[in-house]
Amino acid sequence: MPQINILPKHIAELIAAGEVVERPASIVKEIMENAIDAGADKITLEIKRGGITYIRITDNGCGIDRDNIRKAFISHATSKISTADDLNAICTLGFRGEALASIAAVSRVEVMTRGENEDVGTRYCIEGGEETVLDEAGCPKGTTLIVRDLFYNTPARMKFLKKDVSEGNAVAAVVDRIALSHPEVSVRFIRDSKDALFTSGDGKLDSAIYKVLGKDFASTLIPCDYELEGVRVSGYISKPFNARPNRMMQYFFLNDRFIKTRTGMVALEEAYKNSIMVGKFPACVLKIQIAPGAVDVNVHPAKTEVRFANEKMIFNAVYYCAKSALQQGDTRVQATFQQKVNRQFMPKPAEGKQIKIYEQQLEQIKKEAQPKQDFWTNTTSTEFKKTVESPKTETIVFNDNSSKFEIEKNEMPDLVPCFKPTVQEPDPVAQTKPEPVEIKPSIDPEPVQPIVEKVQHEVEPYRVIGEAFKTYILVEQGKKLLIIDKHAAHERMLFEKFKANRGGIETQMLLAPVTVTLSKEEYSAVLDNLDLLEKAGYYVEDFGGGMVIVNECPTAVADADLAEVIMELAGYLVTSQKELIPEKLDWIYHSTACRAAIKAGDRTSDYELNKFVESLLNNPDIRYCPHGRPVLIEMSRYEIEKNFGRV
Repeated sequence: MPQINILPKHIAELIAAGEVVERPASIVKEIMENAIDAGADKITLEIKRGGITYIRITDNGCGIDRDNIRKAFISHATSKISTADDLNAICTLGFRGEALASIAAVSRVEVMTRGENEDVGTRYCIEGGEETVLDEAGCPKGTTLIVRDLFYNTPARMKFLKKDVSEGNAVAAVVDRIALSHPEVSVRFIRDSKDALFTSGDGKLDSAIYKVLGKDFASTLIPCDYELEGVRVSGYISKPFNARPNRMMQYFFLNDRFIKTRTGMVALEEAYKNSIMVGKFPACVLKIQIAPGAVDVNVHPAKTEVRFANEKMIFNAVYYCAKSALQQGDTRVQATFQQKVNRQFMPKPAEGKQIKIYEQQLEQIKKEAQPKQDFWTNTTSTEFKKTVESPKTETIVFNDNSSKFEIEKNEMPDLVPCFKPTVQEPDPVAQTKPEPVEIKPSIDPEPVQPIVEKVQHEVEPYRVIGEAFKTYILVEQGKKLLIIDKHAAHERMLFEKFKANRGGIETQMLLAPVTVTLSKEEYSAVLDNLDLLEKAGYYVEDFGGGMVIVNECPTAVADADLAEVIMELAGYLVTSQKELIPEKLDWIYHSTACRAAIKAGDRTSDYELNKFVESLLNNPDIRYCPHGRPVLIEMSRYEIEKNFGRV
């Protein structure tokens, strides 16, 4: 029977740290929430190499007294709660008392802090859960916490971290959520010695949205504020016209805490029902205020999953809040026209005289400008022939003490018309009979490869009858009637074409590159898959601040809404991180083909119909579209006549 062992303290702390500290973003979330709980209204975060080697968080909160600094790094030590009843009404962001102990167990931590009533600050260092320094230090009121060398003592955890860019983007996502949930706190984010975000902390949610999510996103929002049954919902929702292809830009905050709630998501989308297209999703930044006793946040150490005492109450509040905002704030899309401004690249002269050319002078200039040789009608003009036949010569005499010789110089060289081929006289020496050359056969002659002719598929004669509902093509072929879904067939044909030209898709360089605003998860996923997008024909670059810029795209989608295309691809890349690259590439080809294919309801000319049917029937492998729908249905003449009672 195996013996039961009591694990040492440092091993137990390493195990507990696995639930709290997953990556640098986990550390940033816990420390920034502690700073807000400490009453800070200014927080500065600095990271290097995605936070793996260096994280520094400075706040102006209440600080930690020297007598309590050691207790702060003991597991389950907290100042937020003291009794079991406090768990029923949690009003702070942190309460479990696990963060600092877990962070110190897997990194090197340095803390400099000073309480409001202290004259001298404290410097405390702890590495791998073991205290190394406790000393006095001069520092301002508040706390500065520095984390170095994350997972230095757990190499197995280190190898699961992603690239520095990906980890840095995950940290940026946490900072964005903190800034949105607490617009009254000024947040400054420094990433690799560069300012990435700086909010004013004026308490206005719209200004925080503008700073975090950008001008383009903020301009598409509708304000909302509603209270029902003790639940207040306020914030901003997007206009139906600006719906997105995924849910990445939906932010829900419960009592100033970022949460993931399916109840709120379903309620929001139900409010937009019949207002947006199928497959589109609204964006939002909604803050839900509810009594602390009506919700349980002690579900997971990350505290992003919560349980409501009454789900229906939350659903109704979010639904009616969004519904009323849409009725009041949503307006019809207005077309705006701007007057074209004629730009003058060169200023007009202040004074000037007009030059007049008289008729006689103009005729003389035209006469002199006429060419003497017509290269298209006559071989040479008479004047040209005379000039060539009688060139003027001049004798040049060179006098020297040792020699005397003369050279005739032609003023006009012999000219040969460029449009007449010159015929060279055969060289009499070259007409002699050439000597026979002995040709030796090679030792290992290469075998002659037989020419294999591509066997073309024989197509039974057919006749294109026409088009029904601007969607289905009717074709008579032998004793059967073919009904072709032109969108499904064209989509499959383009999909196969893209796969055949993998890595060599025709692209179109954009005259005006398109910038796309993404969520931090989408932004990180796109940057991690730039090579994959390039193989699919999309040349995308990092534009900074959660934005990417598209410089080239496949020719087939040059007329599409590229911003929407990139957002759809980004949403897929976020949810398919574990899929293989060929599967991702096929999905991108599929999405591109679906957008580029002719749509149901589009007008198609007779010539296009005939060429389309010819291409389809010559490729019998095209049976289903990438979605799995059939592209062609056959009906025999017998079935048709049977339905009409003829047989």
